[in-house]
Amino acid sequence: MPTELWPPLNLIRSAFEPPAPAGAAAGAAAPVAVHRVEGAAAPARQPLEDLLMPLTELARRREAVAARAFTARWAPGRLVSVLHEGRLLGVLLDRCTPGAEGERWHGWMAASEADWAGACDVLLEPGDEPFEPLFGMVQAWNPVTLVPAPQLCARVLGEVSATRLAALRAVADECATKAATGIAPAPGRIALRTVADTFTVLSGTPLAPEGDPRAAYQALYAEAAARLNALSKASTGAARPAAGMPRVDAPGRTADWGARLRGWLLGDGLWRPALAVLALVVVVQNAGLLLPQAEDVRFRGALPAAAPQVDLTLRWKAGTDMAAAAQLLRSAGATVVGGPDAAGTWSLHLLQPVEGRRVLQSSPLVEAVGPP
Repeated sequence: MPTELWPPLNLIRSAFEPPAPAGAAAGAAAPVAVHRVEGAAAPARQPLEDLLMPLTELARRREAVAARAFTARWAPGRLVSVLHEGRLLGVLLDRCTPGAEGERWHGWMAASEADWAGACDVLLEPGDEPFEPLFGMVQAWNPVTLVPAPQLCARVLGEVSATRLAALRAVADECATKAATGIAPAPGRIALRTVADTFTVLSGTPLAPEGDPRAAYQALYAEAAARLNALSKASTGAARPAAGMPRVDAPGRTADWGARLRGWLLGDGLWRPALAVLALVVVVQNAGLLLPQAEDVRFRGALPAAAPQVDLTLRWKAGTDMAAAAQLLRSAGATVVGGPDAAGTWSLHLLQPVEGRRVLQSSPLVEAVGPP
């Protein structure tokens, strides 16, 4: 049975569609409608605060980026967002080449759909934090060139180390030369692998010669990169943004991103991590695919020792409404620590373990409560 990758390709493709004209805004208010699962009622749109762990984690990561307060200066290894054709795109900068018409920056597109990762998609890890979660997967197969210009509304949203940048270059070289990885195609699977006999990176598996769903996904981002490259070729005399250039967000984009996130996270009713920053969950689910020992599949950066303890595990009944589940967790004083795993089990921390367990066990929404 083919692996179902998340988010669905049609949702990813819809994000690349041009924005609706201003006059059609009223009639186009429904594009964030939730995808309906066959045989199940479509969940209602929920406030952002009801989206449990994924969006809570997203907020925490973004707070860390804001606290880091990156300057607007472009430099090798910096992760930037740019506005193009009404859509925010991510680019990991590699190097700059000066020219008579101004600087040209070369790098790779960055995205967030970890399920769709190929062997040349490198997922950033906890050791690379802070970075914008929506651009946490660097597409080393998808080079792009930028000419700094105010209309790009560029913002620096992360920065990787020189070692990580060298690893990305090694992956890009491997991709360009079509070097064999010795790994079988397996869509939706990611784990650590070695590149150039030196670096370990978190990536997906190679694409199958035929019938691999990731080929269509890569075509979408390849087209986006081609448009950015065409824009750079057409640019003349573009000025580099000054160090003090104010950080500009495109008008109306905050609400649009919130709506898009809500659509993706609610999506088809599956509570799977859509963001690359949550790739640890995917690695845990697929540990041992690329390496013989599951304990070898891990992140380079260790989790903080003070991470909340796991007091119990929980599985929701099929069709549980997300808003009702969020309310139950709040009532039980429960915090999501991890999950879901391959069996759909969540790990929870309880402020009051005895009372919290009693509340969860008595709820008709819960299928099973177990030990950590």
